Amino acid sequence: MHKRILFSLLIVWATAGAIAQTKPVTSLPDKLTTAEFSRLMTEMSEPGGDFLSDNLISNETAYLPVLAKLKELNATGGAYIGVGPEQNFTYIAKIRPRIAFILDIRHLAAMHHLLYKALFHLSPERGQFLSRLLSRPLAKDKPLAANATAQELLDYIARTKVDDAYYTATLAEVRKTIEKDFQIKLSEMDVKELEHVLHSFKADGLEIAFRFGGGWSYFPTLREVIAQTDANGKSGHFLGSAEDYDFVRQLQMKNLIIPITGDFGGKKALAAIGDYLRKNGVTVTAFYLSNVEQYLFGDYTFSAFVANVKKLPITDQSLFIRSVLDRYDHPTHIPGHLFTMLLQRMTVFVKDYDEGKYRDYYQLVITNYIGVGK
Repeated sequence: MHKRILFSLLIVWATAGAIAQTKPVTSLPDKLTTAEFSRLMTEMSEPGGDFLSDNLISNETAYLPVLAKLKELNATGGAYIGVGPEQNFTYIAKIRPRIAFILDIRHLAAMHHLLYKALFHLSPERGQFLSRLLSRPLAKDKPLAANATAQELLDYIARTKVDDAYYTATLAEVRKTIEKDFQIKLSEMDVKELEHVLHSFKADGLEIAFRFGGGWSYFPTLREVIAQTDANGKSGHFLGSAEDYDFVRQLQMKNLIIPITGDFGGKKALAAIGDYLRKNGVTVTAFYLSNVEQYLFGDYTFSAFVANVKKLPITDQSLFIRSVLDRYDHPTHIPGHLFTMLLQRMTVFVKDYDEGKYRDYYQLVITNYIGVGK
């Protein structure tokens, strides 16, 4: 064979080999089947653990500056990973990921998110969602406007009385939806946890708040969290606009928001999420941590968490969303808020850890962070 022809063929073969190596094994589908959703939720999960509260709603009111910074940094698409209750939906609404995983050590959290998923499926509109969640039926003769503001939505629900029969019917619908439509078999404990969550929202309505040590203390209510506005008086909460709600709902309908029971420092869940994303050619855009790292340091499992982060498919644009209690007196703390919200490049986090910069939790939160301003 002529040397020039042979050389050309070698280049073609080498190029084809390089393309084959970089091409993802598969690509993420636009929607998951219910069977696949159920499989992922079950197979990725670890045994549940304990936490000091049930975390039924967010206790972080400083989330709006984070949303502005995420937009500024063009954090969009890809995969989202988060922890905790409904604040994840606000981040999802703004980031617009292709897929989302909600990872929490509490088994109750998985049931909580299955309840949310069922309510999204049953509720084409925001008012219906909040109505079912709080067991306060909408008045048929006084419909809520589709373009209602967050405050108008809150005012409408506040005027609506709780209805025990509506609660019972909603709970039955939720259970049927989870078992029949989501193909998830509920244990006796699962049912009790669903009842606990929905009954808590029924009992306290818009005044429900983060529970700590059996009391309500000084944490913000659901009404206050939803009512938060930015410097221009605009809402950022996912219930603040029909467009944001619709995006989250459609992702739920496509089975692309998957609750997983697992420990950030565990041996299975977070690593399984990383394997799945890598297999499907998706990188992490944002990982909302809340203040979980504070507890990882306390439990001496922070290094295991870092090992799991290293298994995630990340880029230089991948971001942590982190909250820091005001007791740490962070330089960027905004007065009037219990938590300071921060961002950090995930690649920077890994590099700093490898260089030994995180001797304790405080060193972590003051090292190479991205402040979000006011």
